[in-house]
Amino acid sequence: MAREDAEVSALVQARFNQEGVDVKVNHTAKQFVIENGEKILLAEHDGQTVRIAFDQVLVAIGRAANVQGYGVEELGIALSPRKTLDTNPFQQTNYPNIYAVGDVAGPYQFTHTAAYQAWYAAVNALFGQFKKFRTDYSVIPWSTFVDPEVARVGLNEQDAQAQGIAYEVSTYGIDDLDRAIADGEAHGFVKVLTVPGKDKILGVTIVGEHAGDLLAEFVLAMKHGLGLNKILGTIHTYPTLAEANKYAAGVWKRNHAPQRVLTWLGRYHAWRRGT
Repeated sequence: MAREDAEVSALVQARFNQEGVDVKVNHTAKQFVIENGEKILLAEHDGQTVRIAFDQVLVAIGRAANVQGYGVEELGIALSPRKTLDTNPFQQTNYPNIYAVGDVAGPYQFTHTAAYQAWYAAVNALFGQFKKFRTDYSVIPWSTFVDPEVARVGLNEQDAQAQGIAYEVSTYGIDDLDRAIADGEAHGFVKVLTVPGKDKILGVTIVGEHAGDLLAEFVLAMKHGLGLNKILGTIHTYPTLAEANKYAAGVWKRNHAPQRVLTWLGRYHAWRRGT
């Protein structure tokens, strides 16, 4: 999971190991052979050849857009360097009356972004002569459906560091959450990156049960400019997994508590108690 922070991959791998999944990293597949009726993968690891017996192989190396056989060549619809249909910010191809969305257009290969693009394509096709709308990719969520589930929107730490963006981190461990404990799913975390000194959300990573569902609240907040104070001030049903979002906001709040004001309030209430 190269696009995620290191602790995300570590947590998922730990769960795989617990379930008896032998995760082999830094292995390069070289050859498949059959010896005495046994299927064997020959892989290279640390300069050595490793033999791994197997029953079946699933090859998952990504996918490419299928743009052939639909008249693209005959019409002369332009392709992008990534071999997808080249579209402008309004989902138009080089033919202004032909729009493209989804995997064939990119840049994301998600069902939810395809549906999102379709709205822009439909509205621009119907009303573009009066007003056009640019597809907004500023807040795009995604999930990796492993166990534990991984979901993210916006920046994670490695992205922020690569782009030189300053950030603060607030992390809440889901092992502390009542509903997760009751469900036997007390693992994972909610990690929120914010602008230093402010509650503006830069990105969120969630690892745990139904992480993709929990992420929606943060997607809404980022889309509409809501900060962690708004999430903290929202009632969340008890006991639910969604409370993890509120508690993550609470971690940020505690880290930014006004110490001077709290000191004065402590003195005031001590005076009221006559101590």
